[in-house]
Amino acid sequence: MTATKADLHRFVGRYVGAADDAQDLLQETYAAAWFAMKRYDPARPFDVWLRAIALNKCRDWSRRRAVRRVVRGIMGLDAPEALTVDDDTPLMESTLDDRRRAQALQHALAELPDALKAPLLLAALKGRSHAQVADLLGITPKAVETRIARARKKLAEKLPSST
Repeated sequence: MTATKADLHRFVGRYVGAADDAQDLLQETYAAAWFAMKRYDPARPFDVWLRAIALNKCRDWSRRRAVRRVVRGIMGLDAPEALTVDDDTPLMESTLDDRRRAQALQHALAELPDALKAPLLLAALKGRSHAQVADLLGITPKAVETRIARARKKLAEKLPSST
């Protein structure tokens, strides 16, 4: 089964948290795959190979972004814009709350360290087994399990409870 553009875009988008950046990284991924096609091993699944390239592009993006933050001295580049809703639209309020929760999740995911973010996205959101994730990342399945647990704990700490 090969990875579709939409599937890979969702993966990259969840990793970086910004649609424009995700689109740019997706294009970089396909360009890198095209140039690296001679190195592709047909014995491995193509979608795993393509996802590994995308993951490397995401990691590179995260490192560049961290450097820019340090150089500029800016720590909050992803501050969500204020959204306003009229009082006479109760249905819109629930949609707005859902959107704010989704933005908070995207922001929290984007802030996770790469070592925790990649296993979480590959296993929990993409449905890969711990063994598949371990193979892709070059770590043990137990390390995958531990990193996913740590990522979930960090997300729970950063996200407001919905009670």
